[in-house]
Amino acid sequence: MNEQKVHELWGHFHWLNVLAQQGSYTAAAARLGVSKAAVSQRMAELERVAGVALVQRTTRSVRLTEAGQRLVDDTRASFEHIAQCFAQVRDAAGSPRGLLRVTAPVAFARQQLVPRLPEFLRQYPEVRLELDMADRLRSLATEGFDLAIRHTATPPDTHVAWTLCATRSVLVASRAYLRRQGVPAAPGDLAQHNCLHYPRSQDTPAWTLEPLAPGSVAQRVTVQVSGSLAANNSEALRDAALGGLGIALLPDFSAQASLLAGKLVQVLPQWQPVGAFAEQLYAIRPYSAHVPRAVTAFVDFLRQTLAPGFAEGLAT
Repeated sequence: MNEQKVHELWGHFHWLNVLAQQGSYTAAAARLGVSKAAVSQRMAELERVAGVALVQRTTRSVRLTEAGQRLVDDTRASFEHIAQCFAQVRDAAGSPRGLLRVTAPVAFARQQLVPRLPEFLRQYPEVRLELDMADRLRSLATEGFDLAIRHTATPPDTHVAWTLCATRSVLVASRAYLRRQGVPAAPGDLAQHNCLHYPRSQDTPAWTLEPLAPGSVAQRVTVQVSGSLAANNSEALRDAALGGLGIALLPDFSAQASLLAGKLVQVLPQWQPVGAFAEQLYAIRPYSAHVPRAVTAFVDFLRQTLAPGFAEGLAT
């Protein structure tokens, strides 16, 4: 193969790398911003010139042949290096710019992140932001995300993590529910209430609380609870509590707006639920020698705007 022909195929090599990373023609096409047919045509051209099959196609996904995988393994580092070099040059040219792909939990994104995005995008008009709202943990490198917002106790050691703010859990209910069913005076009273909970396992749900007051003689208490609704989304639990269904255990960022508006009230305010949700919010990205300026700008913006946390109106 002459040198000119190899140069003509550089783009094909890159698309093969993206196809290997994404695992399907549809996902690769979306990542590259082209049609699925265009990706398929490029792969066919590459195989024709190479004289060997590079991709094994199935109805649901693709898998590289031994030759295709060897080609990807030998060229991946070069393409990553090119991307890093170009990003450094582009960032040095001026203000943050380009596409910023972020993934965040659904409830947090809807209630706290999305309302803050217009201000960020006004500050940085050359940044385009693509937000993926999903509670499933995404593979940042594989799926091409620049940054993840995570509500977690232990960010992965393989990634860089910036602390955004502290969070806490809170018990809430509507006034109508408490008038109808009574106000719990102690953690043990929760066993007699309709408790709206986040399903953690097949075991009987239990909530653990500890006294807020320093030096309190009271001890940490675990109470088995039950209720007519379990949901793996704090926004759904909050809305059920707003409807007067029962007492919900929520992260403070889900409860804050309704508490400040007086639509929900804190239950057992002198007790702190523990172990239900993580106590920190992080911005996380895979380690790399170069961090795009758009990523740095967004993390700085989040750290500034989220610094106060969500505890306003809660018992301390």
